[in-house]
Amino acid sequence: MTGKAKPIIVIKKKGGHGGHHGGAWKVAYADFVTAMMALFIVLWLMAQNDPVKKAVAGYFNDPRGTAKLLGTTMAGNGVAVVQNDENAKRLEELKQKLEQEIKAKKELEKLSRQIEITITPEGLRIELIEDKNGTFYQSGSAQLSPNGQELLALLAAELKTLPNQLLIEGHTDATQYSTDTNYSNWELSADRANAARRLLQQNGVRRDQVTQVRGFADQMLRVRSNPYDPSNRRITILVKNQDNAQPPELAHAAVVEGGPNEPAPRAGVPPTAPNAPSPPATPSANSAKPVAAPAKPSPAQLNTKPGIMGKLSSMLPGSKK
Repeated sequence: MTGKAKPIIVIKKKGGHGGHHGGAWKVAYADFVTAMMALFIVLWLMAQNDPVKKAVAGYFNDPRGTAKLLGTTMAGNGVAVVQNDENAKRLEELKQKLEQEIKAKKELEKLSRQIEITITPEGLRIELIEDKNGTFYQSGSAQLSPNGQELLALLAAELKTLPNQLLIEGHTDATQYSTDTNYSNWELSADRANAARRLLQQNGVRRDQVTQVRGFADQMLRVRSNPYDPSNRRITILVKNQDNAQPPELAHAAVVEGGPNEPAPRAGVPPTAPNAPSPPATPSANSAKPVAAPAKPSPAQLNTKPGIMGKLSSMLPGSKK
C-alpha cells in the first residue's frame, strides 16, 4: 500500500536591523519642541513693553474676546481704559453730587432705587431702571414721563459742564410686540435712547458731546435669569473717561456739513457746492470777442464708413456705385 508523499515546507528568515522602538522618540521630540516654544514665548514677553504685556494678559483673561464687544454691562465690560487719579476723582465727585441732588428733590427721592450710578472702567454709568408700571417712559412707548423729563433735565444741567463725551443706550425686556410686526424691541430701545438724547441736548448738552446712541433690545439683559423682568427695561447714560474721549474714526463716514474753518455764506448769496463749476464771468466792454465755435460736422463726415444699410442699398440693381 503506497501513501502520498508529504509536502516539504521550507521557512526562510531574512536578517535585518531592529525596529524603530515603537515611535516613542517622536513623542519625546514633540514635548521638547513644545517646551522650547514656550521658553521662547516667555523670553519674548519679558522683553516687551507694558502695553503688549497687558494685551497678552487680557487675552488669557478673556480668550473669547467678549470684553471688546460694544455696549456696557453691569461690570462695564467694554473698551477697558485705565483711569488716572484726576479723572477718577472727578467722576467720583460727579457721582456724589448727582446722588445728593436726586435726594434733594422730593419727586425724585422716591425713585432713588431705580436710579443707579456706578463707576466702571469705561467711566460713570447712570442707569434709569423701569418698573412694571413704567417710571421714566410710558409703557411700550418712547414718550418720556414727567418724572423722566425732570430727571434728564437735572442730569443735563451737570453733564453739560463736563468735557467728557456721552454714550446713550436703550434696553428692553424679552416681551415682544404682538400687534405691530413692523415695530419691535429694536426700534423701541433705539427710540427711547434717542428721546433721551434729544431732551439732554434741549437742556444744554452740547451737540458734539453725545457721540453714540445705541439700541440693544433684549440682547443685554440686566436679569438674565428672568428675561421678562421689568428692570431689564432701562436707559444707560455713560459718561466716558476723558482719556478715551476721542470717538473712533470711521473709514466710510462722509462729511455732511462744512468744517470749522469753512466761511459762512453771505446774505443773499446761495451756497456753492465744493466741486461745482464757477459761474461764467460777465463779458465787459474791453474784453476780447468770443471765438466762434467750430461748425458741427455733417452726417456725411461722421459716417466715413458705410453701414450695413448702405452696403445693402449699394447691392440693389440700379444703385450708383
